[in-house]
Amino acid sequence: MASGLNFSRFPVAPMASVVLALVLLAACSKPVDKAEDIRPVRAMKLAAADADATVEFSGDVRPRIESRLGFRVGGKIVARKVEVGTLVKRGQVLMQLDPQDLQLAQLQSAAVLKAAQGNRDLALAEQQRYEDLRARNFVSQAVLDAKQTAYLAAQASFDQATAAARNQLNQTGYATLVSNVDGVVTGIDAEAGQVVAAGTPVLRVAETREKDVVIGIPEDQVELLRQVSDIRIHVWADPGTVIQGKLRELSPIADPVSRTFTARIALPADAAQVRLGMTAYVTFVRKIPQGMIRVPLNALVRDQSKTAVWVIDKGAVTLMPVQVVGPAGNDLLLSGGVSAGQMIVTAGVNLLKAGQKVTILNDDLAVRDAVLLQGGATK
Repeated sequence: MASGLNFSRFPVAPMASVVLALVLLAACSKPVDKAEDIRPVRAMKLAAADADATVEFSGDVRPRIESRLGFRVGGKIVARKVEVGTLVKRGQVLMQLDPQDLQLAQLQSAAVLKAAQGNRDLALAEQQRYEDLRARNFVSQAVLDAKQTAYLAAQASFDQATAAARNQLNQTGYATLVSNVDGVVTGIDAEAGQVVAAGTPVLRVAETREKDVVIGIPEDQVELLRQVSDIRIHVWADPGTVIQGKLRELSPIADPVSRTFTARIALPADAAQVRLGMTAYVTFVRKIPQGMIRVPLNALVRDQSKTAVWVIDKGAVTLMPVQVVGPAGNDLLLSGGVSAGQMIVTAGVNLLKAGQKVTILNDDLAVRDAVLLQGGATK
């Protein structure tokens, strides 16, 4: 019997047909062309219009003058007559010290004054008696001069004792701390039973007659806003009422923490509804003499260190640097880089690249979406 494989058992024709079909399919297939990247965007046509450049800052209402009061003498506090928020009048008692030591010192000064007065009266009587003796030539002129000198010294001692007694009387009065203005107590720094030195602040009183709104202005807008005269203020508690303010003070030195320049905006005297500590918003309104281009904030992109917008020209976008003047409500005003009539991208700006083709999603798309929503709601 012959050995070896029998090739007649394997069907050769079907396998050849399959291989041939695969070769033909590979030969007929062509490379697929890559579709052009056209990105849909929202756009708007620019138009020049007169507008006001506005910028708003938040701050709080503070008194124009807030005094940190303290006793002019040292001692132990025995009474506190006010609380934080108490409205006080000029001359009203705020705190009191223990007056015992001061009263004893006053008695001592009164005794010294009485002794000085007795010495002065005695020296005056001596002088007058020796003037009579000198007139009758019973004593020499040198003796009379000595008596006159003694009287002058006694008179000087009396004047000194008088001044000391008055000073001590004032010191005794300083044991009572009174308000020097009509205002409100904004803080208490010492309590009854505490021993304080002369001049130590124990209480704060703010005048309610004049109030300011304190804000922080960034360094790049200080000189620009310094010239603005139209300043509008509204408080968070009453946003519908607009109050005209005035720039009263602008710090020449930046705050070391916030790196902003502190500005105080004076409120008018008739703004009685504005209370100390309220949150207030200050809006600087600057008139723009020429027509500006107004664009939404989301149309701007940051290109390295410049601000730019995407301009659509012949279906492609180009990045165009612009000059920002300032805010106008929720939009920004541009003074250069673009002109009226151009189309810019307002949505999808962060997904574009220079020269990219775009398709504009106009209002027709929004109408279509609204129709689709209405149709879905009716189903």
